[in-house]
Amino acid sequence: MSLLHQDSTEEIDDASRGEEFTKGSSHVVIATIIAAVLVTAVIAVLVFASRKPPVATAEILEVWAHPTHGETSGVDANGEPMAKENFDQVLLFAHVRLHNQSKYPIFIENLLANARLTNGAPISVSAGSVAQLQEAFVAYPELTVPHDSPLHLNTFVPPGQSMDCTAFWVFRMTRRQWEARKDWPPESKSDDPGSKYGLNFTFAIQYQPSLVLAPSAPVMEQ
Repeated sequence: MSLLHQDSTEEIDDASRGEEFTKGSSHVVIATIIAAVLVTAVIAVLVFASRKPPVATAEILEVWAHPTHGETSGVDANGEPMAKENFDQVLLFAHVRLHNQSKYPIFIENLLANARLTNGAPISVSAGSVAQLQEAFVAYPELTVPHDSPLHLNTFVPPGQSMDCTAFWVFRMTRRQWEARKDWPPESKSDDPGSKYGLNFTFAIQYQPSLVLAPSAPVMEQ
């Protein structure tokens, strides 16, 4: 091209239109990005605002285990003699605390103790009744677990109130099986907190998601 060549009016107009188109396109891209960011922010705010806090919070403050080995009395329910049988079991006790932070009463249906055996298989046991807890202390007077406030299942916890009590379970296993239980990592998909001690607990609350907790301290043997 000659240095003296001058662009025609049409060429100049086409070039100007190209620059304007480029500028317009960049403005559209920027506007799209800003809109996407704003939509994302709005969705995040809505999701956060829609999340409701759990109706209750809980703690597993202390846990005690009492492995036992014994044999049956040799007499059946009718007083007739029968062959004696050996048995192994682990009595488990926990000091638990649950606080109802909702505006309505909550109904405690069950409290499960969940252990995982050495092969990784889970085993869950429902909490015993107040009568069973009292029977355990009669049968094993050497126990020093505090039990002035036993767990009452199928009971309501009023709004803003707490339940501070001792729960009780019986695992049908030997001491060796109990001591060989396996720890497991947390699982976010199932809200399982896992356990460093091969043990955690599930509060079953009527019409509400279950509350699963790991103990805050190692299991103490009685």
